[in-house]
Amino acid sequence: MSVSPIPFSKPYLSGREFQYMEQAVRSGKISGDGLFTQKCHAFFEQELGFQKALLTSSGTDALEMAALLLDIQPGDEVLVPSYTFVSTANAFVLRGARIVFVDSTAEHPNLDVKQLEALITPRTRAIVPVHYAGMACDMDAILAVAARHNLAVVEDAAQAIDSFYRGRPLGSLGTLGAFSFHEAKNIIAGEGGLLTVNDPTLVRRADIIREKGTNRAAFFRGEVDKYTWLEPGSSFLPSDLTAAFLWAQLENMTCIQQRRHLLWQRYDAALRVPLAAQQVGLPVVPAYATNNAHMYYLTCRSLAERTALIAHLARQQVLLVFHYLSLHRSPFYAPYHDGRTLPWADYYTDHLVRLPLYYELAEADQDRIAEAILEFYDKWDTR
Repeated sequence: MSVSPIPFSKPYLSGREFQYMEQAVRSGKISGDGLFTQKCHAFFEQELGFQKALLTSSGTDALEMAALLLDIQPGDEVLVPSYTFVSTANAFVLRGARIVFVDSTAEHPNLDVKQLEALITPRTRAIVPVHYAGMACDMDAILAVAARHNLAVVEDAAQAIDSFYRGRPLGSLGTLGAFSFHEAKNIIAGEGGLLTVNDPTLVRRADIIREKGTNRAAFFRGEVDKYTWLEPGSSFLPSDLTAAFLWAQLENMTCIQQRRHLLWQRYDAALRVPLAAQQVGLPVVPAYATNNAHMYYLTCRSLAERTALIAHLARQQVLLVFHYLSLHRSPFYAPYHDGRTLPWADYYTDHLVRLPLYYELAEADQDRIAEAILEFYDKWDTR
């Protein structure tokens, strides 16, 4: 009997995306900072409590804005986890920074805070923690290190919308925060991002850098009688069509998150006990963190096991995917790495696998995935 393929991810339309996009078109204002951009900014600032929120064209753009705002210069050093997406490091490499990679922990792919102090030099300018799977890094410890050494903290919260650290939203704790609304995230805009500015001294410059290095935004607010070029910047504004799509998602964020949490918990109920008994790793939610149900992953016991698991599920028309490759071993940056071994980053590179998790994943299909995984481990364990 044939079965329907189960993709790894599927964008979810909450219902009003096209209505709002049409409204934006009919308004005659579809470039940046239109009505729907303003609605999104107000939501992030008033509902989620970010001091200053600025939509960007992508999470990558938000990180690149952060590097510009911090005035990162050639030769500056930035501490970045090796187990992350390339954008985390690329934003600072583009400014000429040297990336100093930090290993993950045994318990979680997040960076190992205990390593930070030893990696800081007089040239260090910033720490960039990545909240992997939407689960917080130990921000109190990171902020304490940053304060001792007068460093900026840029939270890469690409996966972390609606996730919290000790009751505070991720993206609000560091100097700056960066979110992604890529179609594979919880809340989507196709492509899209958000920069949160938590240092009030950077708010004015953030407006300028986002508007090609001009005070154009201030001009449109009536704060100046003309605008001019003030410093280097770029066009980081998304179209208001993107913002209109995002606004429909934000209106339904509670519903979207409830569904994702249900699916996450169903995976956990089916897999945690039998797989933990076989020493297969499962997601860990630190006591100080919340889980935004962005991702359910396993850490297999070997690369061969992961390869075989992916192949087993593929034969049953289910797509599992692995995730990041350690950046310190990448063809581009390996020649610049300082030679330290980062065993846990490499461990997750070779062992971690992600399961399908999206709003419209049917519970029967989810049961099929879980059963196929357990079937694999019943057979693999007796090889």
